[in-house]
Amino acid sequence: MVQEEKKFKAVYMDSEKKNRIVLIVGKSNSGKTTLMEKLIRALTARGFRVGSVKHTHHDIDFDKPGKDSWRHKHAGAVASLVMTDTKVALVKKDTRPAEEKIFDYLDDVDLILGEGFKTFTLPKIEIFRKDSPHKAPLCLGDPNLVAFVTDTDIRPKEKPCFGLEDIEDLADLVEQNFLGSLPDRGA
Repeated sequence: MVQEEKKFKAVYMDSEKKNRIVLIVGKSNSGKTTLMEKLIRALTARGFRVGSVKHTHHDIDFDKPGKDSWRHKHAGAVASLVMTDTKVALVKKDTRPAEEKIFDYLDDVDLILGEGFKTFTLPKIEIFRKDSPHKAPLCLGDPNLVAFVTDTDIRPKEKPCFGLEDIEDLADLVEQNFLGSLPDRGA
């Protein structure tokens, strides 16, 4: 197991891939999903290909009992891929570390925005609202905090702070620090 962790860190965590992910963190009902939507729209309008990943503590079953893909899995298939002309859904048991799965499954995007994953040692943007039922932000002391979005008077030391509607300015920060210029797509 230790050897696998070293290999993972060498391939994923010590490479340029780590710089392609930014986590949107905050307590429940803080506005993470709304901020993700706005930031994805702003970055895609600039021509970037953005992937998203959502962390959940709930056990989700994507496969519906009785459907063909479910039947394939229950017959012994280790993975089941459902495809249309424009969409793909993969149902596969995958027990690798979350970071490894994120980078493997979303390898063809310019930037990955993750919702949640607050304990990960990856760049974070925290959202904290005054109407939130929570009394204090989560990550003010986290060295991975790269920006703070709020409608309160709280201002972290030496970190950029944005209002809830300062999406273009936040997108500028993300572009400058994590994207740079668009890669040549052979257009």
